[in-house]
Amino acid sequence: MDRPSRLGRRISVLAAVAGFVLVPTAAQADTSFYESPLFGITAKPNGVLLVADSGQGIVNGDTGALVAALPAATDVAARASGGLWATASGDEGTQKLFFVQRGTITEVADLGEFEERHNPHPDFVESNPFDVADLAGSAALVADAAGNSLLMVRDSNNPSSDISSRVKVVAILPNELVSTANIKKIAGCPAGPPDICDLPPMIPAEPVATSVAVGPDGAYYVGELKGFPAPKGESRVWRIEPDARNARCGQSPKCTVALDGFTSIIDLAFGPDGRLNVAQLEDESWFALEFADGASAVGGSVHACNLATKACQTVVDGVPMLTAIAYRGSRLWGTIWALVPEAAPPPFAADVVPLTP
Repeated sequence: MDRPSRLGRRISVLAAVAGFVLVPTAAQADTSFYESPLFGITAKPNGVLLVADSGQGIVNGDTGALVAALPAATDVAARASGGLWATASGDEGTQKLFFVQRGTITEVADLGEFEERHNPHPDFVESNPFDVADLAGSAALVADAAGNSLLMVRDSNNPSSDISSRVKVVAILPNELVSTANIKKIAGCPAGPPDICDLPPMIPAEPVATSVAVGPDGAYYVGELKGFPAPKGESRVWRIEPDARNARCGQSPKCTVALDGFTSIIDLAFGPDGRLNVAQLEDESWFALEFADGASAVGGSVHACNLATKACQTVVDGVPMLTAIAYRGSRLWGTIWALVPEAAPPPFAADVVPLTP
């Protein structure tokens, strides 16, 4: 097991989870095509559903066809000017942003290299580009989960240009002092593992930026998972001004809290009604999936929030291993059993399914 201070920096749930009941219509008939884990989904303007399947690459969620062979893929987003953005994060040296068009994969930026040079959030030198959103003008936003930062990357006709000229830090998310009560409860303290039960009542947690979405107001919205000790109700959504650069969230007026009180945020998506949908990986926190074969897990959920009033409505809950959401038309889609397919009921597969009628 990793040291407690580093748990939760990466989405690497290995436990088996059972007991969920959710059997909606699948995106494709043969779900066995997915190798999983599934980390990102998006719908192209023509309605085609695309899936970031870490086991193999970018997959057409309707036909099962492999669009681009890109192992360790973490997310995919349609580019307004054509083609796709895709992030990947595997072994050391593979933390990158790519451009995909007609099956050709082109590296846009080595974000691991950028992290080594700049390390905006100074706790660790580590990169995990986990979510990507398109911007006009051949640029993309990348939420770096391990780097705890939001990056802007511009595509360049000169791939040999310096990484620092193509990648800019938009904002850095801060650590937060949080309660250890949730992780102690899940671990069965005081009889549980001493390295958890002996923790003080409050310790700092890293934010772990897992999601980014561009709002109708043009601002950037970033969701945080919250690392160890996996607290409940402490994950925030940040609102970042589009002209922000190197903004220290919580200190700079260009990066402020838009929403608070969530648990283990894993994805964001604006709906046709303008509300921000916030997806929780697991309502009992990500640690509930990782500890004791997931015995404390109850499933993830999606909440549609009015950013003006901060009122949120639960759209769906009890979703097993929810890692990504996206709208296709007026219908919200999401991943199920995305991390450990063998824990699912027959046919024992991860899938992408409609979460709303």
